[in-house]
Amino acid sequence: MLDIPLPLPCPPNEPILSYAPKTREREELKAALTAMRGEVVDVPHVVGGVESRDGAPFDVREPHAHARVRAVCHDGGEAVAERAIAAAGRAAPGWAGASFEERARVFLRAADLLAGPWRARLNAATMLGQSKTAFQAEIDAACELVDFLRFNVHFASRLAEQPISPPGVRNAVELRPLEGFVLALTPFNFTAIAGNLPAAPALLGNVVVWKPAEAQGLAAYHTMRLFEAAGLPPGVINVVYGDGAKVTRACLASPDLAGVHFTGSTAVFRAILAGVGERIGTYRSYPRVVGETGGKDFVVAHPSADASALAVALVRGAFEFQGQKCSAASRAYVPRSLWARVRDEVAAHVDAIAIGDVTDFRNFMGAVIHERSYDRLHGWLERLRADSGCRVSGKPWSKAEGYFAGPTVVEVDDPRHALFQEELFGPVLGVYVYDDARFDEVLGLVDTTSPYALTGSIFATDRAAIARAAHALRQAAGNFYVNDKPTGAVVGQQPFGGARASGTNDKAGSAYNLLRWASPRVVKETFVPPTEVGYPFMREA
Repeated sequence: MLDIPLPLPCPPNEPILSYAPKTREREELKAALTAMRGEVVDVPHVVGGVESRDGAPFDVREPHAHARVRAVCHDGGEAVAERAIAAAGRAAPGWAGASFEERARVFLRAADLLAGPWRARLNAATMLGQSKTAFQAEIDAACELVDFLRFNVHFASRLAEQPISPPGVRNAVELRPLEGFVLALTPFNFTAIAGNLPAAPALLGNVVVWKPAEAQGLAAYHTMRLFEAAGLPPGVINVVYGDGAKVTRACLASPDLAGVHFTGSTAVFRAILAGVGERIGTYRSYPRVVGETGGKDFVVAHPSADASALAVALVRGAFEFQGQKCSAASRAYVPRSLWARVRDEVAAHVDAIAIGDVTDFRNFMGAVIHERSYDRLHGWLERLRADSGCRVSGKPWSKAEGYFAGPTVVEVDDPRHALFQEELFGPVLGVYVYDDARFDEVLGLVDTTSPYALTGSIFATDRAAIARAAHALRQAAGNFYVNDKPTGAVVGQQPFGGARASGTNDKAGSAYNLLRWASPRVVKETFVPPTEVGYPFMREA
């Protein structure tokens, strides 16, 4: 019998809680942070519903207080990955045979648990493990993940658009899961992405091997617990921690690889694409490869822009969560007539930014994720300070207690400087000041300087200038903002993804993405089949 779900109503976005003093959510989050700081979790792999701790241990530390270990994970490697592939295969028939309604109820329950009793827990894990402030954790680990889970069900219920059925025939389309397993490789920077990448294919009936980023192990542990609490059957999502290269190698070697759902670096994604291509003749089907990778996201201002709004957008867009968003503003083009005012306002905002332990709610910024990231970014800082074509300003950097990279603004003379081409993934904003009359020329620079095309924004009050920018930059960003910072896409409102070196632009949190995890089957039923071989035209009279 065909499983064709009825379209479900569009849910509302999960409300963002304020965490203002004396609110209930603030008290609950503070209590969760205190409790979580009182323990070190020994995080297990979960394969076929069974926990194991195979492989060498590694620590998950608080980036803003790196002496504190919050979790111990284990490098599962190829052996655990191969067990996960086998477990997924065993679970596949039962999960594929479940109705869409059954599968949807699991993830809708997960959403309600997260919106309620699990909210403080997952927010606290994200704050401590990834150094997000309470607000950044709330919009990510709570609201965005809740939205992914609810909106995915809504969008998936509408995917199976039915074909025309003429008299005497009934035609139907059903959506099957892919044949095999999906490998989900998730990043450290968004708990919501880490939850969505395995959950979205699973909703469509697929089984998944999930490899979270090492530094995100604490929140990933609680996310897997959330799915289990919601009733996810064993083996549907199998989580393996550790070195991504080892897990990926095992998965790409399996003939049952049906897809890869990836968010991470451009270099790693290209290596995965190459690996799939090299083995393309070994797979049972052509794997679906979906990736969201890097960004060198722009803000271009027209002379008509509101200087104060521009300054706020640059500071928030570049420095929230320490610039560790693939959508973070990292290159800005400001007209000379506005630069003096914008520069001074940005400097004032930066001067007022408090940086430190995210459990102190007065802090606007925490730390970058680990020492490797800090050292790489600090190397860039030294290089820029030594460059005569750059003028560097901002706040101090230190890694004595936490990996604190201060918000940094770099004015450059060369609009094709490496700072405007390469992704840094940290709180460093490049600014190029241009002569007002060169606005259209600058649009060409924005379009051609960087290989990425993820997000970007135009600031202007002149509608003609906005229209010109939107047209000239139509391929330069998958998510384009007008008079707003280039971060903060909301599920159901701004489906997210970019092209060029930024990925396959399959738009997470939308029907576009979900359709990649389904394999349509068309069924034709003829009610009164013919009983003669010949056709009327063959008769003589």
